[in-house]
Amino acid sequence: MTGVITARDVTQCYDTDPVFEGVDLSVQSGEVVALIGPSGVGKTSLLRLLALFEPPSDGTITYDGVDVWAASESQRLTCRRRLGMVFQDQSLFDASVRRNVEYGVHVRKPWPERLRRNVADFFGSKNGTGPAVDALAVVELEDAIDRSADSLSGGEAQRIAFARALAYEPDVLILDEPTSDLDPRNTDLIEQAVLEASRRDIGIVMATHDMNQAKRIADRVGVLLDDGIIELGPTDQIFEHPRDDRTRQFIDGELIY
Repeated sequence: MTGVITARDVTQCYDTDPVFEGVDLSVQSGEVVALIGPSGVGKTSLLRLLALFEPPSDGTITYDGVDVWAASESQRLTCRRRLGMVFQDQSLFDASVRRNVEYGVHVRKPWPERLRRNVADFFGSKNGTGPAVDALAVVELEDAIDRSADSLSGGEAQRIAFARALAYEPDVLILDEPTSDLDPRNTDLIEQAVLEASRRDIGIVMATHDMNQAKRIADRVGVLLDDGIIELGPTDQIFEHPRDDRTRQFIDGELIY
């Protein structure tokens, strides 16, 4: 089955130095794929490729079979509009929570009719309906819709960033350490939101340093080391019966970077 996102034999270099080589990865609708590995092995770089921020040095990135970097700019824009991304830095606007969550839907208005209908319904959120309220309810912040974003705690801001990405119903959510430095309560709320997104048939690929988090919410786990993804498989297999001894060494803390 073709993944919503598929990376085939992807290599990324900066200057002449490869960050990783020969990566193969696909993400299906409704599944959660976690990427684990030490700092500096290219997890964020791989997410940037999947988010279409830049082309790979070699290999292909496809969305539903479309070779994105061989396609026209308009086709590439259509693919970008199918994505949501949440960074470690929330980058909220100096505005209300409502305006922050509305933004993603607003800039995607030219996109397919399904989304245009969402936009038409969206501004009904002032009356307690629409994707804004729904997305905020997923992260348990619907009561904060009229608060100023600069009044939020760090954990609340991250939950708003997640709601902003969820509100326009992307096909894929790309998450870069979404619970880094969060307290256990906010971490749990983000994890539950990730699981809710997967139940809505959104494919999710997430970089995390928290291996217990990967165990809790991922369907599959990919292990990145210096030479790329050394192993990718069902979560139980990766943590209980890894096929590559380097995976076991990394999980057991025996690999030092």
